[in-house]
Amino acid sequence: MKTALLKQIGKFEIHDTPKPQLEKDTDVLIRIKMVGVCGSDIHYFTTGRIGAQIVKYPFIVGHEAAGVVEQVGSKVTRVKPGQRVAIDPSIICGECDQCKAGRENTCRELVFMGNPVQREGALCEYIVHDEKSLFPIAERTSYEQAVISEPLAIAVYAVEQSRIKSGDNVGVLGFGPIGMSVHQVLSTTEVGKIYVTDKIQYRLDLAQELGAIWAGNPEEVDVESEIGNREPLGLDIVYECSGDHEIFNQAIALLKPGGILAIIGITEVDDVAFPIHELRRKEITILNIRRQSDSTQKALDLLESGKVDVTKMATHHFKLEDTQAAFELVSNYRDGVMKAMIAVE
Repeated sequence: MKTALLKQIGKFEIHDTPKPQLEKDTDVLIRIKMVGVCGSDIHYFTTGRIGAQIVKYPFIVGHEAAGVVEQVGSKVTRVKPGQRVAIDPSIICGECDQCKAGRENTCRELVFMGNPVQREGALCEYIVHDEKSLFPIAERTSYEQAVISEPLAIAVYAVEQSRIKSGDNVGVLGFGPIGMSVHQVLSTTEVGKIYVTDKIQYRLDLAQELGAIWAGNPEEVDVESEIGNREPLGLDIVYECSGDHEIFNQAIALLKPGGILAIIGITEVDDVAFPIHELRRKEITILNIRRQSDSTQKALDLLESGKVDVTKMATHHFKLEDTQAAFELVSNYRDGVMKAMIAVE
């Protein structure tokens, strides 16, 4: 099968690799139709690692994916050949204490697609995946929407975990695909005012077009003063979606006493520092978001109902043969890119 292999930092090559085979009776063979380029994929492309997860080359990246079921194992009941599916990149055991507590995202045996120490990704023609992680999609649902259900599910989970209340005023720091997803999910709630920051002007423009009351570039304006003047009591919740650990202090300064800092973005560093006395005085809750739990179907339902519109997220489209160009575009933030989609056929 045709595969885009990450051969070294910053370098993809297209190769023929063996087509995977069913091994377990709950396995499903899927023909991949589309893959989204995620920020974590870009980390592997530009630095070869995220924390202790270091790429051993060659490797197949990509975890935001959708496709068509080709073959199923003998005990598969959830999907059937010919069905179009969205793919949850996580495979869980379903038996450990975390799974039984409803915390599938911290499953003791979790295996994640496109993680260099766990399982290869989806930038290829076929993958084998467990049936529990597959979600049939409606005929009216596009492959683009099915792919975007993965980052959208993270946003659904983050907003749920932050316990947002009617009228809460919030900040979204970083308006890439995750920040945009969080904004979209917030817009389906009774949220108060939404403030957005990003370092890229077209993303700030999009945030205001989608309803943010204020959007600013932290390199050009004093964010704390600008938002503080508008919200002198502070924000109820700040969603950190950029992965830039240097703005954690800014997020804490923006919060009111008793506020919540939800960390969603993935940093490139292993250790970060917090202003502990300000955290203590304001009694700030730090909420770490690890992927999502039981939120993929919720995300698909939002998309299929029309309550969430992600048409402006998928800005660029490439063929599998052009994976190198797609990753260079996204890693350099060129041409107004929000999310690049790679068609695998």
